[in-house]
Amino acid sequence: MSQRPASSAASPFTRCMPLDKLETKLGLKRVLGPGSLIALGVGTTIGAGLFSLTGIAASENAGPAVILSFLVAAIACGFAGLCYSELASMIPIAGSAYTYAYVTLGELVAWIIGWDLVLEYAVGAATVAVSWSRYVVSLLDSWGLVLPPRFTASPFETVMMPDGSMASGLVNLPAAVVICFVSMILIRGITQSAIVNSVIVTIKLLIIAAFIGFGFSYINPSNYHPFIPPNDGTFGHFGWSGIMRAAGTIFFAYVGFDAVSTTAQETKNPARDMPIGILGSLVVCTLAYVGFSYVMTGLVNYKEMVGDAAPVATAINHTPFPWLQLAIKIGIICGFTSVLMGLLLGQSRVFFAMSRDGLLPPMFSKTHPRYQTPWLSNLFFMVITCLLSAFLPISDLGHMTSIGTLLAFVLVCAGVMVLRRKAPDAKRAFRVPGGNIIPILGILSCGSVMVALDTLTWVRLVIWLAIGMVIYMAYGRYHSKLAQPSEG
Repeated sequence: MSQRPASSAASPFTRCMPLDKLETKLGLKRVLGPGSLIALGVGTTIGAGLFSLTGIAASENAGPAVILSFLVAAIACGFAGLCYSELASMIPIAGSAYTYAYVTLGELVAWIIGWDLVLEYAVGAATVAVSWSRYVVSLLDSWGLVLPPRFTASPFETVMMPDGSMASGLVNLPAAVVICFVSMILIRGITQSAIVNSVIVTIKLLIIAAFIGFGFSYINPSNYHPFIPPNDGTFGHFGWSGIMRAAGTIFFAYVGFDAVSTTAQETKNPARDMPIGILGSLVVCTLAYVGFSYVMTGLVNYKEMVGDAAPVATAINHTPFPWLQLAIKIGIICGFTSVLMGLLLGQSRVFFAMSRDGLLPPMFSKTHPRYQTPWLSNLFFMVITCLLSAFLPISDLGHMTSIGTLLAFVLVCAGVMVLRRKAPDAKRAFRVPGGNIIPILGILSCGSVMVALDTLTWVRLVIWLAIGMVIYMAYGRYHSKLAQPSEG
């Protein structure tokens, strides 16, 4: 005889997943340790935010004070990272902020954050793939290997042909190829993925260290004056409002530790290792960002970086080391590859969790019989992300990804306070110190950065979430496991 669980009697807008009903054994291998988690976080974090968005944020918003923007973003991330660590140590389940919200804030909020993470990961991965393609094309050109221009750009972009004429692109094949390559590695298994990622991250950090070390001696101190350029009368254009707007722009760069938390179900000792991976990757990346942005804005005046798609290359030209430019290009390509790996890994795990809970079709939570990875979810997003990166000029969606990340952080911070009230005696292997002070500071700091983003970004977020609500009302609310009779 079966009976409906108490949670299913509640409204689909308020029902929560009880802690004791979480499924922890669903076929994923527990093979990751703290070192692999830090490497995953660093690999996912250091990429487009450092190599591309730093120049944009400096030239359009903050000037040399982009260094402060990175610190503002890091402080907000630090508060959120501590909250992530507490929840990850309590809820060692795949799904990251989605799962935390399901336990603390209810199914509707969980769906919203899960759908939000689709935007954060899938659109972010497609954007990074397009950037990866551009750097690879540039590197091959420097070696005398010229790819057909129309097969390196979307149909909405124009390219210069060998005869000097202009033509519309057809398809960005390099972007699609790298997504397929990374997806196949992820399907093959988390152990292999972690090894490849660790190698790439090591190369990337060595290149960043070389840029800082060799570039430091050629800094022009006059480039730091004024350190905070005066506001031009428009909110977000220099001054303190520009520092906050830049912090919002580069927040895309701090998605890495969210990706770490999606692998809780593949971590050997999540209660101990998740806080180390989350906070360790945040510390490493913040030091790299601050050092890198300090040297770059010292080598090149921020005014020279307006409209510069490759500000790092411009900065290197101010040093007498032409070999460094080649090394940096290789480092950037490695950086983008590891970012893709982290984003596509995180996306598949979020869909795995949502499917496990019945909010999405069951295909997304099926694991490969040999590799024990959610391979159908990987394949689905391989196709989606390939199409986005191959046929759409989506590089302008960096702000959109940032607001998605910030929303996830705000809800995680709120979730810590809610769960402390709902389950005060539940085991917490890691507890955020200071009571509710840090969660509140996390909400306020991330919220203030969100407010600093432009209106169009907010409009896009609302439209995206509205589409998600239609899907939830049509499928998720009826197929949710909390809406089904339990086995009696």
